[in-house]
Amino acid sequence: MPTTAVLGGLWGDEGKGKIIDFLAADASVVVRFSGGNNAGHTVVNDYGKLVFHLIPCGICHEGTINVIGNGVVISPEALIEEIEMVKSKGLPGEIAISDRAHLIMPYHVLLDRLEEERRGAAAIGTTGRGIGPAYVDKVARMGVRSGELLDLEELTIALPPIIEFKNELITKIYGGEPLDTNQILEQTKEWAAQIGPYIRSADEILTNAIASGQNVIMEGAQGALLDIDHGTYPFVTSSSPTIGGALTGTGIGPSSFERIIGVFKAYATRVGAGPFPTEIHGAEGDRIREMAGEFGATTGRARRVGWFDAVAARYTTRVNGFTSMVLTRLDTLDNWERIKICTAYSLDGEIIEDFPIERGRLARCEPIYEELSGWTESTSRVMDWDDLCDGAQRYVRKLEELLGIPASEISTGPHRDDTLVVNGAR
Repeated sequence: MPTTAVLGGLWGDEGKGKIIDFLAADASVVVRFSGGNNAGHTVVNDYGKLVFHLIPCGICHEGTINVIGNGVVISPEALIEEIEMVKSKGLPGEIAISDRAHLIMPYHVLLDRLEEERRGAAAIGTTGRGIGPAYVDKVARMGVRSGELLDLEELTIALPPIIEFKNELITKIYGGEPLDTNQILEQTKEWAAQIGPYIRSADEILTNAIASGQNVIMEGAQGALLDIDHGTYPFVTSSSPTIGGALTGTGIGPSSFERIIGVFKAYATRVGAGPFPTEIHGAEGDRIREMAGEFGATTGRARRVGWFDAVAARYTTRVNGFTSMVLTRLDTLDNWERIKICTAYSLDGEIIEDFPIERGRLARCEPIYEELSGWTESTSRVMDWDDLCDGAQRYVRKLEELLGIPASEISTGPHRDDTLVVNGAR
């Protein structure tokens, strides 16, 4: 059963979109299973530079069905805008929306912003797009699912009491202005007209594809260390970007998976607040940030940068059961005299090799580095392992040794084709 999951290995922004676009050439179905439009996947191919926030990257390939799964929370406005982009670019794939995916409502966006303002200096650093509040309502069993747009008569009855309750929170807890119920109901009619035709039973699509032996790719968003359960809580997202989220966010069983790929940059990045043991400050950090263009595809915020953290990567490899890794941005490390890899932490005077998930302990961790000689040869657009310089090969092999999994692909540039397949892994 050739189902492949492509997941972020650390805090997201690893280049999953480019890798999924590369692998999707052989796929029939590509499924986004978690998160919302707080994540951005950038791909560069024959259609130009494209950024997707909700629609899976397989949309660039003819014959693919690109499913927005039940684990995703959907901003209707963002999705409509993205569908228009797909049409304008002439992207050939098909779009399907799970009828169980929840919708981000206007009150979710407002409450997200008001809560971040209330937190002040203690703000988590959300994207302000209503993701967290939408997941809260999903768990509280007062969310709105996309399938309800196909029955507007029933939704018109169910929605007003929810809006009334949300307005109580907005006005009495946060001191904000109430939202107009009729205006929201009118919005749902517009959404139904524009995205209703894409709403389907994702279960049927996936079950049929897997049963007939078609290639299915699970498209992860964000990264394992942002997982609500397994990440650096509370500086996490509200969903599960790990392999567990791929199961619950699609309804596919674990026995269906043939490959579970962890995508890692050749260095580390993080957006927003939270502990980051290998963070690089000053000129070195600025050098990586500028060379690699480390600014968020969704927010535009400058990303924090650091050396590769093998302690954290070993942890996420175990949590997800990665069968291989993809290494991206290797060319960013060209022309560094020395390259550091964090192999352990010093915590309160003790050397540890396990990743401490508690926020206080992780914040006190100091990285212990192993240094490797760098390389002066360019790795940009290298397409064959034998053409990769010795220094870069040593670096890749060291990461394989530290994580205990092989590298299956290496990204050596932004374009879909700038991908080196290692040992015939594809």
